[in-house]
Amino acid sequence: MESGIHRSLDTDGAAVVTVEGEIDFSNADELAGCVRDAVAEWSPPIVRVDLRSATFIDSTGLGALIEGYRATTDIESRFCVVNPSPAFRRVLDVTGLCDFFGLGETVEPAGQTQATGA
Repeated sequence: MESGIHRSLDTDGAAVVTVEGEIDFSNADELAGCVRDAVAEWSPPIVRVDLRSATFIDSTGLGALIEGYRATTDIESRFCVVNPSPAFRRVLDVTGLCDFFGLGETVEPAGQTQATGA
């Protein structure tokens, strides 16, 4: 069975860890290891974990992201999660991990405005 977790070195020197499918107890160690390996091999200025194709995360998956964050910040690099689905974003928000993982506040896409009750 082929893994849904891959790492690559981007042209800007960033390590990119791409996740496809679920992040749970069955592959959380693989995710954390992938980040650790990228940090050890490339010493990148930033590690981006791309969740565009991820479909589910459990507490062990969150733990793997935290472990990846620690490995990255240990070498004084930045760690961020990118392209989370709204459901992933909500999990990270509810757990207080959005700021931790470089997501900050939710920003409306350009050209869209939020209705206000005035």
